[in-house]
Amino acid sequence: MNFDLNEIRQQITQVDRSLLKLLSERHRLALDVARSKEITQKSLRDVEREQQLLRELVQFAENHHYQLEAQYITQIFQRIIEDSVLTQQVYLQKKLNQQREQNIHIAFLGKRGSYSHLAARNYATRYQEELVEISCDSFSQVFEQVQAGEADYGILPLENTTSGSINEVYDLLQHTELSLVGELAYPIKHCVLVNSQQNLTEIDTLYSHPQVIQQCSNFIRTLDRIHIEYCESSSHAMQLVASLNKPNIAALGNADGGNLYGLQVLKTDIANQQNNITRFIIVAKQPIVVAPQIHTKTLLLMTTNKQQVGSLVDALLVFKKHNINMTKLESRPIYGQTWDEMFYLEIDANINNPSVQIALEELRQYSNYLKILGCYPSEIVKPVDVT
Repeated sequence: MNFDLNEIRQQITQVDRSLLKLLSERHRLALDVARSKEITQKSLRDVEREQQLLRELVQFAENHHYQLEAQYITQIFQRIIEDSVLTQQVYLQKKLNQQREQNIHIAFLGKRGSYSHLAARNYATRYQEELVEISCDSFSQVFEQVQAGEADYGILPLENTTSGSINEVYDLLQHTELSLVGELAYPIKHCVLVNSQQNLTEIDTLYSHPQVIQQCSNFIRTLDRIHIEYCESSSHAMQLVASLNKPNIAALGNADGGNLYGLQVLKTDIANQQNNITRFIIVAKQPIVVAPQIHTKTLLLMTTNKQQVGSLVDALLVFKKHNINMTKLESRPIYGQTWDEMFYLEIDANINNPSVQIALEELRQYSNYLKILGCYPSEIVKPVDVT
């Protein structure tokens, strides 16, 4: 048997290229599935079919003695299924909303390399080949850029698995006329970024956005005599640390962004939670229509009559009555009205569904104010459970 390393690597390269060709073919077939479901109006996801497929693949590998662990097979094909679902979703949405085939302008918080910037790129790649990037210094400026027509879309973080909801964004949603037109989840991988290979003990000042500082609070507590400098975004922090070029300072951000500014990674995996994910929303001037086959969410803004006992409970029971799943309930104060609350209700529902329209009409009976902030496709594809 030949154990020449160069030859083995050449064989691996050939196998990898064959895998790419097969993945491309599967991607093409996913589009054919979308065209079929466009006609039949069947849902994009068939959970039972996905579960059956994963079990059959694990069993097939076992029967043929492929020596591949079941978890390994499942994780790979769950990612492939996710790509198929999103590929079909983009196809249907483009057909339904007649999306323009040209450059799109997206506004985001921070400079190049911020998490919002990377999430914007992630969103744009599924719909367009080229992205015109508009960096903003604040969340409010993102809204303003879209409202003024300078940007087609704005991308904003709404919640994080470590630090929770981004209240400033929720508060801005109270006063905007923009519509939510999409959402996506982006993995957050914080690290310590420096100008040179100094030791962690030399660092006495950390620069980053308050959300990043909060998400890395456990790691920061392990450091001695650390001073925190808050910045408008993690990308601002990286740019500042790069320009100051001092051995005692560091930025907390992501490795890809740090690379743009010539920074080196000193330490990785510093977030409080390893599974650190931020959910971003996409806003635009005009609402969109969501294909009925797609997993759809709707965000509602509502106030209830606080003089009426149990008004919020009565409102929420409407969703149970109509078999609508509520995925989030968030309350925020109403400025200028002491102790009054505005409620954000997120539901798994398409407002174009007649049964959902009936539920919303009933909901109005228990609310003083009800506004639909957006009905949008979700790009968060939850993997099926095969246990």
